[in-house]
Amino acid sequence: MNYKIILASNSPRRKELLAGLDIPFEVKVISGIDESYPADLDAYQVAEFICKKKAEAYRSLLNGNNSVEELDESETLILTADTVVIAPTAGEQNDQEGKGVILGKPRDAEDARRMLKMLSGKTHHVVTGVCLTTQHKQRSFSVTTEVTFKPLFDDEISYYINHYQPFDKAGAYGIQEWIGYIGCTGLKGSYFNVMGLPVQRIYEELRRI
Repeated sequence: MNYKIILASNSPRRKELLAGLDIPFEVKVISGIDESYPADLDAYQVAEFICKKKAEAYRSLLNGNNSVEELDESETLILTADTVVIAPTAGEQNDQEGKGVILGKPRDAEDARRMLKMLSGKTHHVVTGVCLTTQHKQRSFSVTTEVTFKPLFDDEISYYINHYQPFDKAGAYGIQEWIGYIGCTGLKGSYFNVMGLPVQRIYEELRRI
């Protein structure tokens, strides 16, 4: 069956990445979705938990119960995703030595500075959860990428925050921006996953569907 793919995300980076697969899709967004998660949930399970939660909100589109334009339930596939950055705790070099700390989007410049200092000179992990939902089936998975930063100088952190305003990015950075150019010394796994969408895995899952 040929599916009409709906990308349920406002992210320009996810739109760009999915477009790179040369698969037609549309973007539709429902605002106000609850993205909370249980406090005791393992950090590496959070992204997939949230993207499945988003999928349930969008399922109403498949059922035709939402004010957004009704979709063809027999041919529509909704793609939801969520990305989290998991940083080491203060005494660790690598977050997998312990539970790790989830970094969301920074509130302001000082919060962004705090996050980048947590990543400076250490190895962290970026986890993107993806959920593919149709009227009758659902697949969900998560992809993890290991990222290492050199020790970042205060003036480098200030320059990046002032010039790139990374307030819409988990962990206060975009790997494809200046901070990634000068700061990333190692990456194990999918680069595009760090940008926000593991497109190679998505392509394989879509082929299976």
